[in-house]
Amino acid sequence: MRPWFDAHLDLAYLAVSGRDMTRTLRDLERPKNRALAGPHPPCSVTLPSLRAGGVCDVLGTIFTEAGGNGPVAYPMGDGEAAHETGLRQLRCYHNWVHDAGVRLTRFDDRVGSQRDTDAAPSAYGGSTRTHTEQTVSIGILMENADPIRSPDELGWWVERGVIAIGLSWAVQSRYAGGNSTGTGLTDLGRGMIDAMDALGVVHDLSHLSQNATDEMLERAKGPVMASHSNCRALLGGENERHLTDPTIKEIASRDGVIGLNLCAPFVRHTIQKGDRPSIDDALRHVEHICELVGHRRCVGLGSDLDGGFSADHLPDGIDAPEDFEKLASGLAERGWSDDDVNGFAHANWTSFFARAATQRSA
Repeated sequence: MRPWFDAHLDLAYLAVSGRDMTRTLRDLERPKNRALAGPHPPCSVTLPSLRAGGVCDVLGTIFTEAGGNGPVAYPMGDGEAAHETGLRQLRCYHNWVHDAGVRLTRFDDRVGSQRDTDAAPSAYGGSTRTHTEQTVSIGILMENADPIRSPDELGWWVERGVIAIGLSWAVQSRYAGGNSTGTGLTDLGRGMIDAMDALGVVHDLSHLSQNATDEMLERAKGPVMASHSNCRALLGGENERHLTDPTIKEIASRDGVIGLNLCAPFVRHTIQKGDRPSIDDALRHVEHICELVGHRRCVGLGSDLDGGFSADHLPDGIDAPEDFEKLASGLAERGWSDDDVNGFAHANWTSFFARAATQRSA
C-alpha cells in the first residue's frame, strides 16, 4: 500500500467534540454506537481509518475558535481561556501515545528519532511505555495561535509536540487577522513570527487574511506552508480563504508545500446543495499549482476530513482515507510519473520537513 501524509486533520477537535477516535468507521456506523460518532456524520476519519488507508504521517491540529460555541470555543481576546481550550486538545494527542498507538514526531528523522515523543510529560500522567512499530505518526499543528498566551511561552508547546502554527483561524486572533477579516498582523503576531523562527517552527498560511499573509511572508525567515488550501483563481477569485497565484508562487519559491483541501465548496465553489465535486475538480487545483511554479514538488494532501463537515461534503468517491488512492490514480491518468505521484502522496511533505530540520540545526 502506498504511504500517505495528510497535512491537516482536526483529530483532537473531533475527540473533544464527542467522537471515539479509537473505533473504526464501521463501528461508529452501528446504531448502538451512534452516540460515540460525535459531530459531522457520516464520519470519514478515525485513527483506525488512517491506518486502513495507509496514512502513516499526519499533522493533527489543535483547533480553537474565538467567539464560537462548543468545546473548542473561547471568548474572543481571552488568552487564558484559549490556553485552557488548547490544553484539552493537547492532552488528547499525549493520551493517544499511551492508549492508541500514536507517535508524536517532528518528522526530522523517519526512524527512531530521539525527538519523537514516545511518552507524554508527567504532567499528563499515564504509562511511560513506548511504541516501536507505529503506523500513524503525528506532528501537532496549532490552527490559531491564541492558546499560546505569549511568544515567550512558545517553547513550552514545542517541547510537547507543536511543530507548526497558523496565527489565526477564519476570525481575528490576538496574533493576526483571519481570512474573514482583512486585517493584518498584530504586534503580538510579529513577536510570535520571530519566536517561531528562533525555534524552527513552521509557518502555516492557511486561514490568514491576505494582508496577514503578505506581512507574514515579508517578515518570516523560516519554512512556510499552506497545510490545507486551494487556488483562489479556480474558486471565483475573491475569497481570501484560498491562495492567490502570487502567494502560491511565493510559497514554492521558498520550498514550501501546499496541501489540497477536500472540502467540497473549496474544490468547486459553484457546487449545488447535496452535490459533490469530482476527483477531477480536486486535481485541477493540484495541476494549477504545478503549472504556475513549473514543477510538482510543492503539492501534497491536506484533506481536512471532518473538519467541520461530513463525508457527504468530500469529492465523489472519497469517503475515507482508504479512498485517497483515487487521487493518486487520477494524477497517474493525467500523465504523472510514479515518483511525482508518490511525491504528492507522501514524499513532498517529508522532504519539506527534512529541509525544515536542516534549517533548525544550521
